[in-house]
Amino acid sequence: MPAVKRRTLLQAIPAATLLPRSLWAFTQQGDANPAQATISVYELRVYHAAPGKLSDLLSRFREHTIKIFDRHGMKSVAYWTPLDEPEKSNTLIYILQHPSREAAAANWKSFQDDPEWKIVKDKSEANGKFVEKVDSTFIALTDFSPRLP
Repeated sequence: MPAVKRRTLLQAIPAATLLPRSLWAFTQQGDANPAQATISVYELRVYHAAPGKLSDLLSRFREHTIKIFDRHGMKSVAYWTPLDEPEKSNTLIYILQHPSREAAAANWKSFQDDPEWKIVKDKSEANGKFVEKVDSTFIALTDFSPRLP
């Protein structure tokens, strides 16, 4: 490891505290063993809501789902709804961040087994399912992508 001037190190410390752990690991890849670097994976999810159920689905996310995701290590990056029809009436798009593909599988299992989630889902869908289809794609940032906060 090359020598670092004390002043350079002290100036870098405040900036380093603002970086999420995954981005800090990315910035350190060149100096560290690549096998030890931890890069997050992202999961792009598209929910195709049942007719007339999108507002109910959005409410469930707003009031319950995101809180339960957090509890199971599923970090929400962002949520979107399309602006144009026909998707505007029935589509929710979001991205989750996971430490790894293995962690994602474990997170989803613990989420689906969560007693609170089971109650919320059963109660909210008493008059029919909210979602007809879910598309899930695991994605990774490219080397030319702007880094996410």
